[in-house]
Amino acid sequence: MIFAGLERSVLGRRWQPRLGDARTALALAQRAGLSETVARILAGRGVDAERAAAFLAPKIRDAMPDPSHLKDMDKAVDRLIAAIDAREPIAIFGDYDVDGATSAALLHGHLEALGAKVRHYIPDRMKEGYGPNAPALLKLAQEGVRVVVTVDCGTTAHAPLAAAAEASLDVIVVDHHAAEVSLPQAFAIVNPNRIDQTSELGQLAAVGVAFLLLVALNRALRKRGREAPDLLEALDLVALGTVADVVPLTGLNRAFVAQGLKAIAARGRIGIAALADVAGLAETPQAFHLGFLLGPRVNAGGRVGEADLGVRLLTTRDPVEAGELAKRLDGYNRDRQRIEAEVLASALAQAEADQNDLTLVAGEGWHPGVIGIVASRLKDRFDRPALVIALDGDVGKGSARSAFGWDIGAATIAARQAGLLVNGGGHANAAGLTVAREALPDLRRFLDAHLSEHLKRASRATVLDYDDVVPLSAATPAFLDELEQVGPFGMGNPEPRFVLAGVRIAKADVVGANHVRCFLQDARGNRLAAIAFRSLDSELGGLLLRGDGASLHLVGRLKRDTYRGAVRVQFHIEDAASA
Repeated sequence: MIFAGLERSVLGRRWQPRLGDARTALALAQRAGLSETVARILAGRGVDAERAAAFLAPKIRDAMPDPSHLKDMDKAVDRLIAAIDAREPIAIFGDYDVDGATSAALLHGHLEALGAKVRHYIPDRMKEGYGPNAPALLKLAQEGVRVVVTVDCGTTAHAPLAAAAEASLDVIVVDHHAAEVSLPQAFAIVNPNRIDQTSELGQLAAVGVAFLLLVALNRALRKRGREAPDLLEALDLVALGTVADVVPLTGLNRAFVAQGLKAIAARGRIGIAALADVAGLAETPQAFHLGFLLGPRVNAGGRVGEADLGVRLLTTRDPVEAGELAKRLDGYNRDRQRIEAEVLASALAQAEADQNDLTLVAGEGWHPGVIGIVASRLKDRFDRPALVIALDGDVGKGSARSAFGWDIGAATIAARQAGLLVNGGGHANAAGLTVAREALPDLRRFLDAHLSEHLKRASRATVLDYDDVVPLSAATPAFLDELEQVGPFGMGNPEPRFVLAGVRIAKADVVGANHVRCFLQDARGNRLAAIAFRSLDSELGGLLLRGDGASLHLVGRLKRDTYRGAVRVQFHIEDAASA
């Protein structure tokens, strides 16, 4: 069923309700005591009356599996306990993104509380690249480290882990990235996405896997009659890493984020509190704030600054140091935004001419720290997968983002196995790679063919799902309060999308670099502020700016605007069509 018979919007999409049969929502509303709008949203996500209460109030204990079902989990726990008891130095080797930083901070803080001799190591993106590298591991061994726990990396690090094993380092891999049939030589590999693993936890971020490791560790200690630190206080880290890594907010992830947001609101971790202050977060934190305010600042150190700043901020107990680190990360984030804008402008010039289903762009001297963000921007802009490659001499560092449900991690691993990459891996939605410049044409052909096979099996999406049609008068703070019980929102549980039917543009202008701001009005005189981000040079922006009084249908999301302390509602426009 297509909205109002609409065959094509201004952006070439058809709008389709998530829920085809409104009677399902009505029955759910009556049985669960919900408003019809909330019931429609839940039913559109496959939630029935039996599951409604658990969905609206997710609890970790209800979604928590037995951590020991993950292969090597008990082996990893026993080795950590032995290291703690023998006072063997333990190193946490993390990735430089938010998932890696939160995972490292989570393990570092918990092991330290247990009396372990623990340190962290975050590789430099520019000098060392992603994941474990032999020189760093061997240096740790020379400094007396006996156990290394890699977090958010390590699953495909065959050569570095072989070198570590030869140096008598026991490496425990805690990861979530796609694996190959052949696993590296490690003491233990805890990863729900191992080929030989049967688990429903493949959607966890690395920080979620690390949390399960600590649950198993606490349980083992208590069986030995020993005390273990409370893990609930660490859910702020789990929530931040989970949202920032853009994994589905369903099942256990949903419970992690729902409970972790409460911990962040309590401001118990001075590093996150300091980061919230420099980011100007003065309202109750939501998943959106973690993904777009806090996460990018933690990421900025690894992208364009100092790789370990994020872990240091998240583990410090000194308020003065926390404030200083947060300010430095905020500064690096501004640097990142400037660099990103420069690379994006150059990448867009190439991408505009690329008519393939995969956008692949490459540039000399592009900063590798921003290519992942640029890939996301291109993916959103052109509604297709994007691969951005920063060339430096004979080699390029690439970052990819997926669309159409294409597993870009699997495609990257296949390309590496085919001899087209120096290195590469990832998960379904994102991947990183290193490629020789001369191999770029062959890589393009390989990925195009891989994507083409996928698209033969799944038709390319041109449909925009919406949850309900609402009048302009419904856009109130009270309505947003009602919607928030369906959160936290993110991948797997998208923020509700609504259609505003038959409204007019009362006024429109350009704000910022590329955004169109406008005021909407209906036939009864109700008005609502709205904005279409990054739309100035699109057909959507042009339609809004013309403001010729024509009646329009708009689709988008209702947002809370707390600018200068006042609580207002704003509509974020995603698409439009003539009424």
